Amino acid sequence: MNYFVRHLTKFSYKSEVSESIMETRMHPRSDQNQRCLTFQLSVMPRCRVFSYRDHHMNHVHHFDIPGPHTQLVIVAESQVETQPQVEVPESLSRAAWEELDRQVAEGDFWEMLLPSEFATPTTALKELTEKMDLRRRDDPLSVLHTLNKQLYEHFDYKPKSTRADSPIDHALRSGAGVCQDFAHIMTTLLRTELRIPCRYVSGYLFHCGDVHDRSEASATHAWVEAFLPELGWVGFDPTNCLVAGSRHVRTAIGRDYADVPPTHGIFRGRTKSELTVAVRVTQSEGTPSIDQEMPVPEEWSVLVEKAQALPEQPPAAKRQHQQAQQ
Repeated sequence: MNYFVRHLTKFSYKSEVSESIMETRMHPRSDQNQRCLTFQLSVMPRCRVFSYRDHHMNHVHHFDIPGPHTQLVIVAESQVETQPQVEVPESLSRAAWEELDRQVAEGDFWEMLLPSEFATPTTALKELTEKMDLRRRDDPLSVLHTLNKQLYEHFDYKPKSTRADSPIDHALRSGAGVCQDFAHIMTTLLRTELRIPCRYVSGYLFHCGDVHDRSEASATHAWVEAFLPELGWVGFDPTNCLVAGSRHVRTAIGRDYADVPPTHGIFRGRTKSELTVAVRVTQSEGTPSIDQEMPVPEEWSVLVEKAQALPEQPPAAKRQHQQAQQ
C-alpha cells in the first residue's frame, strides 16, 4: 500500500528572533515491511539543510537560520510503501519466557531495558501494575495483548491534556492522555515489570473511513515495539488497542520521545511564539508526484494544533522547539 504524508510545522514569533537552529526526525524509515520511496523537506526562510543517521539509524535533518525572522515553516513530504503484515498470533508457547531471557542475555538489548528520561517507574505506575495484576504468566505475547487492551480501556484519550515534556505521572493521576503518554507507560511497564525489551516508535497512522481510531488524524502518532522470541520486534498501539500493521508509518525509533521528537531546536530572541502542526496521510494505489497529489489545502487552518504561547524570553535566551505526539 502507498501512502503520501505531508507534515506541516509552523513557528510564529510575536517579534523577530535573530536565529533558529533546528533538527527534525520526519523522514520515514526503510526497514521491516516499510520502504520510503521519496522524501523532501522544505524550510522557510530558505536555508541549507544537512542530514545524518543517528545511532538508531533514524534519518535526522538539521539546519541553522542565522538572520532575523518572524516565522519558521517546515514542510516534510514523503511517499511510503508498506507491505502486508504477517499476522501476529494470540499467544506463544509456555517456553517463550525462557527463550526470551536466553535471547536477551545473548543479545544487545540493554538500552531498551533500562529506564530512560520519560520511561521511568514511579509510585503511581506501581499502583497501576498492581491494579492490572501485571506479571509474567502464560506466555509473553498473550500478556502483551492483554496489557495493550487494559491500557486502552483504563485511560481516556484527551488531546492536549499533556505536553511534550510531561512525565507519565500526569496521565497516571488524571487517567487521561495522548499516544505519547500511553506509549511511555507501556514501555516502562514492559521494561521494569516484565523484563521485555521495548522501544518507542514515532510516526503516523493512516485513518480509514470505516475504522474509528482514538488518535487524531491531523497529528503525529506514537506506539511501542516489543521484542519477542520467534517474532522479533512487534508493534503495539495502546492508544487504539491495535497490533501495529500496514496503517502505521514508522519515522523513528528510540528509548522514548526524547530520542525521536519530530522537531527539536532553539531560537534566540525575546518574544513569544505559537506552534502550529498539521499532518495529513492519504492513500493511493499509484505513484504520482507528491506535489501533484498533496497540495496544501486552505481548510488545514481548522486542523492545526496551537500550543500555548511561550513566556517572554530574556535577551539572547534560547527556547526549545518541540511538538507533542497526539
